[in-house]
Amino acid sequence: METEAKEEGLEVVSEASINSSENLEPTGEILGEEIHEIDYSKLTKKELVDLVKEMVRENDFLKSESSLRELRSKFEDLQHQEKTEALKRFLENGGTLDDFDYREDVLDIAFEANFKTLRHKRLEHFRGLEQEKNENLRKKKELLASLRDLIDGKDDKQSFNKFKEIQKQWKEVGPVPAAEVRPTWASYHALVDRFYDNRNIYFELKELDRKKNLEAKLELCLRAEKLAEEPRVNVALRELHELHEEYKHIGPVAREEKEQLWERFKKASDAVYERRDAALATQHEEWAKNLSQKEELIAKVVALSKFESDRIKEWNQKTQEILAIQKTWEGLGGVARSRSKEINKQFWSGFKAFFAAKSKFFAKMEEGRKANLEKKRELVKQAEALKANTDWDKTATALRNLQVQWKEIGPVPDKFRESIYAEFKAACDHFFNQRRDRFEAADKEQGENLVKKESICAELEQLIASKTATLDVLKERQRAFQAIGFVPRAAAGEIKTRFTNLFQQAMATVEVSQADKDQVMLELQLESIKNDPDAAYKLQQREQGLRKRIQKEENDLALLKNNLEFFGRSKNAEKMKAEFGAKIIAGEQEIASLKAQLKQLRAVLR
Repeated sequence: METEAKEEGLEVVSEASINSSENLEPTGEILGEEIHEIDYSKLTKKELVDLVKEMVRENDFLKSESSLRELRSKFEDLQHQEKTEALKRFLENGGTLDDFDYREDVLDIAFEANFKTLRHKRLEHFRGLEQEKNENLRKKKELLASLRDLIDGKDDKQSFNKFKEIQKQWKEVGPVPAAEVRPTWASYHALVDRFYDNRNIYFELKELDRKKNLEAKLELCLRAEKLAEEPRVNVALRELHELHEEYKHIGPVAREEKEQLWERFKKASDAVYERRDAALATQHEEWAKNLSQKEELIAKVVALSKFESDRIKEWNQKTQEILAIQKTWEGLGGVARSRSKEINKQFWSGFKAFFAAKSKFFAKMEEGRKANLEKKRELVKQAEALKANTDWDKTATALRNLQVQWKEIGPVPDKFRESIYAEFKAACDHFFNQRRDRFEAADKEQGENLVKKESICAELEQLIASKTATLDVLKERQRAFQAIGFVPRAAAGEIKTRFTNLFQQAMATVEVSQADKDQVMLELQLESIKNDPDAAYKLQQREQGLRKRIQKEENDLALLKNNLEFFGRSKNAEKMKAEFGAKIIAGEQEIASLKAQLKQLRAVLR
């Protein structure tokens, strides 16, 4: 039969040629896994939602499952990014991790609804395809039966037309289940071979058919060769797949044209496959580079996830660092799908661990701030209790101590920071404003007192110059000087010294006994000490001094009296007795004077 077909110039299609043709068919699903027409990583959430809506409207659900997974994965990445940023803001505003509740926005809801619709349509589509493929298998089996009947039947003029009609119908029938592709094609080509081997057809008709087939396949070769100029690799692959389908359905050509024609078509196909391989190689290099960079970022995030500190400033600094790393991460391209899920999990786990630790730190810090708030509230109570006290110096010291304690206490919760400080400050300000007002009034009064004391000093100068001072006048001036209140601190020492010097000079001009002068000067000194801030201490010191002097004088006097008894047998006894007697009298007078001063001092102390 094969010999007869060759003699008639007919093409005999063998099973080997069928298998080789099928082995060169492009696999669209595999390519779809590797190269994507759309770079989903560059799209925003809204753009992804618009895209999935458009796919639903246009029934664009024939994309590969991997493309749909990538589309959803990118949307979930954006969702996770928004959730992370929302968590960050929530924590920075004082929230805790346990209280955080992320709510989906309208874009999340729209994407989920449309994506489910798309997946449902895709599922229904492929279910329909399976049913359609089974129906196509049934139809092709019927066509195979018809072709067998035609081959086994009577050969007449109508046989070739019937054969061409069967070929036409075979081409129009769609794909069959994958498991049945090779068997059905093998049966079909075997029967075609039998038809050409067994029937006696006119060479003109056969040659015309082969010429048409040749022209059709040459056209396919041209179209395949032009695909080398198509910049979009996926588009070229898809069109090449369609060309292969057409090539398979075109009938045979003359044997001498067959191999050369097929080599030309295969060469054009290989050119497209080489571009695909180059694109895949470039993409894999880029993925490897991105993977290396992302692994470096993961190492940094893992290190930050173990960060510990008790300082807010350091936590905020590390937060800026990890957010900068996140920004860099999001700016990098994709990686191989086999590693994508793993490295994303590593990165975001470290990212979450850092913010969980930060949240724990701030929660602990918040507890400390609450304790600080209670301490400061206690200080406010104490300040409130002191603000109306008019013991100016003591109260001022107490409030300043409270202010020192306030500074030593750590921070309080932000929402109470200003209000609690305002309460404390108001209490302190109330006291110090009252104290300032009081001191301002006192300063005015002290200035007037200084003028009065200067006037008394001027009177003493006149008395000294005229030598008209008397003891009564000086005592009256002394009482008047002491009766005047405080003067400014800067002038207090000077005016006191001036008065004392002038008083002593005036006393020198008065003709009275030294004892009277000493008495007046003592009174002056005691009155001066009484007005001193350390009066009690100085009076006690003076009392102790007087006691020691009295004791010393009494001891000396006893010694003199004891020694006086030994002078009785001396040649100069009378003279020595007179000298010692004079010393004893002077000592007794000194003791009497000191005791009088002590009595006067005790009166002041009482």
